[in-house]
Amino acid sequence: MLDLDKYAYGGNDLGATCCENYTMFKVWAPTQDNIRVIVYNNYSETKGSIHPMKKGEKGIWHLKLDGNHRNKYYNYILKDGERVTDPYTKGATANGERGMIVDFNSLNPEGWKEHKIPKVIKSCQCIIYETHIRDFSVHKSSGMKNKGKYLSLCEVGTRNSYGMATGVDHLKELGVTHIHLLPIFDFASVDERKKDGYNWGYDPHLYNVPEGSYSTDSYDGRRRIYELKKMIMTLHENNIRLIMDVVYNHTYELDKSPFNILVPKYYYRTDKDGNFTNGSGCGNEMATEKLMVRKFIIDSLKFWAKEYKVDGFRLDLMSLYDKDTVKEIKEELKKINPSILIYGEPWTGGISALEYEDQFRKGSQRGMEIGLFNDDFRNGIKGDNDGTGLGFISGGWNLENEIKKGIVGSIHYSDEIWGFTKEPNETINYVSSHDNLTLYDKIEKVKPYATKDHKIKMNRLALSIILTCQGMPFLQGGTEILRTKYGNHNSYNAGDGVNGIDWDKKAEYLDTFNYIKGLINLRKNQKVMTLEEAKDIKKYLTFIDSPKGSVAYVLNSPYEGDYRHIFIIHNGNLEEITITLPIKGQWKVIGNEYEVNEYGVSKGNKTFVDQVKVKPLSTYILANK
Repeated sequence: MLDLDKYAYGGNDLGATCCENYTMFKVWAPTQDNIRVIVYNNYSETKGSIHPMKKGEKGIWHLKLDGNHRNKYYNYILKDGERVTDPYTKGATANGERGMIVDFNSLNPEGWKEHKIPKVIKSCQCIIYETHIRDFSVHKSSGMKNKGKYLSLCEVGTRNSYGMATGVDHLKELGVTHIHLLPIFDFASVDERKKDGYNWGYDPHLYNVPEGSYSTDSYDGRRRIYELKKMIMTLHENNIRLIMDVVYNHTYELDKSPFNILVPKYYYRTDKDGNFTNGSGCGNEMATEKLMVRKFIIDSLKFWAKEYKVDGFRLDLMSLYDKDTVKEIKEELKKINPSILIYGEPWTGGISALEYEDQFRKGSQRGMEIGLFNDDFRNGIKGDNDGTGLGFISGGWNLENEIKKGIVGSIHYSDEIWGFTKEPNETINYVSSHDNLTLYDKIEKVKPYATKDHKIKMNRLALSIILTCQGMPFLQGGTEILRTKYGNHNSYNAGDGVNGIDWDKKAEYLDTFNYIKGLINLRKNQKVMTLEEAKDIKKYLTFIDSPKGSVAYVLNSPYEGDYRHIFIIHNGNLEEITITLPIKGQWKVIGNEYEVNEYGVSKGNKTFVDQVKVKPLSTYILANK
């Protein structure tokens, strides 16, 4: 087989580059014999004008087409007459049937170039909130007009049936710093021409094009670009940063993939017999180790970071990426934005053709400022994802050490307490995400006969562990109001009825919402809770002996503005426990089973001396100046 990496191209001008008096088309297709460009004046034109391309060095087909072709549409025509969308295109019409010659300057919202980006914060100061465009806005209780659209996240002042903040106002009230959106690039599993198609979007088609089903007009390629930028600008102006969920590990299909049509089998891993391998579990896997695949991924990420001012990326099935590609991704993105977040899943979706030692797995990230989802901590807190396994919050035994590992950010804290990280900013601490049962549904499955009060307490306890430990906390959207998906553990295509966030639950679970809000506020205002270096965790965090089924530790802060000492106890037992306070004197209660308030709670015991009594299934936080 021809070694196509010999034809690797280093230029940054692939796709259609729109200039005032001409457009330059370039596509890498070294194995093709003939390629033409067909240009359409608008998305509904059927005939188009056809222009031959020339094949140059490195297998680059190119054409300089005179004239102003701003925001027109195009495709490539191959020797056999097959028409294919340019994989490098940055715009498209409905379902990606045609690419677009994009002039971004003509599509920017007013004020885009000058709009205020949220100030830089350190990695462990980030609080990530994961959601999906439709889930977030589509429910009848959302109060949003543009349900299921980018523009829903441009709406401020939205309220639920009880007059409580929803949408962007809810995020601001909660205090999160980043919104992580499930895929918003063009994916193939939803027919953009129809109104109510639903999918999470892990089905990539055109990686550099915004998804059209979230636009108010999927046919007009200009709308999706304008509306996505309008959304990002609104988030930024409300001090919320955007993380894109990106899926470069596979494509939705092979037969209709522009990659495979233009350069058959090059972009994908195959076995010794030439069969496509399936490390993604979706029928194929991208060969990131090949030079033009690596180049495409890095160019695409840089494009989103520059053109759309994206603040971070979550990489799906990160172990399907080879280590060298991830290293280069990090280096190139940090040049654009030194504070950009990069994190992902340290696993595959099946058996990959990439050699195990080359896969970017847990531990590969050490010292790289890249975060990985901490599934060990997750399982320690709640048990297995979808089964009946118990966790710390639900009565699981001998899990105290797993909780301690997570509390210290999975660093090597001691010979007994150690995990996979070198520094705490390498762990994404979470208890649930879009995959698998929601936190409430998992609690419901393992404790169906527990009282509603106990289920609420378990939900709070899980989130309090996440929001008080070292590392980067990650919340599944809606867990702060006990979101349910009615026991559906894989709702990727289950529709709005299962997935839509019921904002009226904010009224039902307002105490829990306020509790999580209080935890976030406390975390933001106590520097010792967001340490960036392992040496500081070892220096300032000390575990205290506590009864079985509980974990206790003290944070001794050297920072001005912090409490001098913060004592945190997580009680997973169904009975009250008593613990001797680590320092003599009076301790103020700033968190208990009712609330978290950095100035002191209003319910229950407000102070303790010598000993603290911790209620069942609760986190207590005490402060001593």
